[in-house]
Amino acid sequence: MSFTSIPWNLGSWSNDPKSVRFEGNTLLVEAAEGSDYWEKTLYQFQHDNGHALLTPWEDTDGVEVSFKLNSLTELYDQAGIMLWYSPTQWIKAGIEMNDDIPHLGAVVTNEYSDWSLSPVPDWAGGMVTLRASRLNDAVIIRARTEEHPWRTIRVARFPFTSGKKAGPFLCAPTRSRFQVAFSHWLSTKPDEDLHIDPPIVNLND
Repeated sequence: MSFTSIPWNLGSWSNDPKSVRFEGNTLLVEAAEGSDYWEKTLYQFQHDNGHALLTPWEDTDGVEVSFKLNSLTELYDQAGIMLWYSPTQWIKAGIEMNDDIPHLGAVVTNEYSDWSLSPVPDWAGGMVTLRASRLNDAVIIRARTEEHPWRTIRVARFPFTSGKKAGPFLCAPTRSRFQVAFSHWLSTKPDEDLHIDPPIVNLND
């Protein structure tokens, strides 16, 4: 599968993280304590101080973000991919710690947030890849690890044909010193069909 690596310095942070540094091609990011994205539902609070590294996202591209899960250890530690249109219209999808177990999930927000999640205890400590691709008026979000095949997380309405952005994100709602090692940020061909898994990118190509 053809792909293009998106340079880390091409993106702009929605909110500056506590620290950013590089180890080779790996981006190491430390989240600010109390950072999160959420709009009103259930808790009534509005949080918009999470950290998303965003570039413009076109319908002609799928987007993939990869990172290590070994640093996600505390309640609500989270990282993955952010799809952004406006402060009240966005989707974050990835891994979030809940009750000491990593969960694969998504928060879809249109004025109000919802939350769907599924436990993936056998993914703990691995390298996970999140993928987003638009098809018609919707976005297809998938995830895999190096040991597990693509798994569809969510099909959600995301009808915006222009002005949208995408990229890696992380949040640390409950603690300090949460750091994520992002290894890849790729632009690929978009999904052809909901029921056909996209090819796995061979980074040695």
